[in-house]
Amino acid sequence: MKTALRDLALFGGPVVFAEPLHVGRPNIPDRDGLMKRVAEALDRGRLTNFGPLVREFEARVAEVAGTRHCVAVCNATVGLQVLICAAGLRGEVIVPSFTYVATPHALWWEGVTPIFCDIDPETGNLDPAQVARLITDRTTGILGVHVWGRPCAVDELRALADEHDLQLLYDSAHAIGCGKAGRPVGSFGRAEVFSFHATKFVNAFEGGAIVTDDDALAARVRSVHYFGFDDGGDVVSVGTNAKMNEISAAMGLTSLDHLPGLLARNRANHERYVRGLAGVPGVRVREPAPDEVSNHQFVTVDVDAGTAGFDRDALAAVLRAENVLVRTHFDPCCHRRAPYRDRPEVHSPLPLPHSEALSSRVMQLPTGMSIEDHHIDQICEIVRLCSTLGPAVSVKGSLRDL
Repeated sequence: MKTALRDLALFGGPVVFAEPLHVGRPNIPDRDGLMKRVAEALDRGRLTNFGPLVREFEARVAEVAGTRHCVAVCNATVGLQVLICAAGLRGEVIVPSFTYVATPHALWWEGVTPIFCDIDPETGNLDPAQVARLITDRTTGILGVHVWGRPCAVDELRALADEHDLQLLYDSAHAIGCGKAGRPVGSFGRAEVFSFHATKFVNAFEGGAIVTDDDALAARVRSVHYFGFDDGGDVVSVGTNAKMNEISAAMGLTSLDHLPGLLARNRANHERYVRGLAGVPGVRVREPAPDEVSNHQFVTVDVDAGTAGFDRDALAAVLRAENVLVRTHFDPCCHRRAPYRDRPEVHSPLPLPHSEALSSRVMQLPTGMSIEDHHIDQICEIVRLCSTLGPAVSVKGSLRDL
């Protein structure tokens, strides 16, 4: 294959991959098992309003997260909004800018001002020292994000939250099945929110879940996510309709049935990328720390332009031209996007150099059930070929042009 790739580059052949390779292509590990659950739901005639599949899904997610409570929701963005409302957050909440826009949007939607904070460039997560600089008498909470499933500096953030009497919540969209120092993600904040979007390695077509050990908060979350009803059927507060339906729960349960196999596949893909890209100057696959458990949902590659001879965007352009549809998380950062960029004096009181630098360097490579070993080998060979060509990659952007 190495010779063939060089032939393609030098003699203008077809793209390396005839069919596109996607980041976040849905994993559907057991169609028969899924359809059996769907058929049972149809036979029962109960498709929503807390059916048995949703209840089972909640119990199993709580078990994975190591928490007493789980409330399944229609998606993680609405889950964040429900949690922010139920927790009574107001004023200002400190949040990373290096995240998907759903994180600050959920705060903004609930009338809370997101205050963007810089990150630790190695983990991509909130830097506790920078969080401390942003705390004022208007701050009511910290909303961390376990980026790419890497747990935040949970002990340091907990100490800050306790010292200043702040609520500590986590957007754990990427992090089901991850952990740190023997504890699972889901158990670190007052509450955390998982995503089960179709692009996540455990998916419910579209879905999310709020997990917590706080009994009172769990009751409020359950009320807010169902029009404000309490267990007795009375409306006790303003609420919304954020329920998960039975068909989404069927997909979520099917994913959880195969969680060990999905984790093993992701881990094997990750390790193959690490081996395949070892020694490529300026290109490295980001890896978890020794005390972390990762779901390896994302294969994140960091490109150092000064060493590689080309930047992330140039390499991404070459890969996309060969039908490797890489993604760049999160570029630009949230504080550089509307509506937040229009109010930097409110939303970004401190410079965010690490966030901006990381957003320009990293990209995600395809992984999951749809990626085979030979795909990974070919992707790595494209990167290695670019490494031999150096600065020319930045000029051309396609193997056929080099």
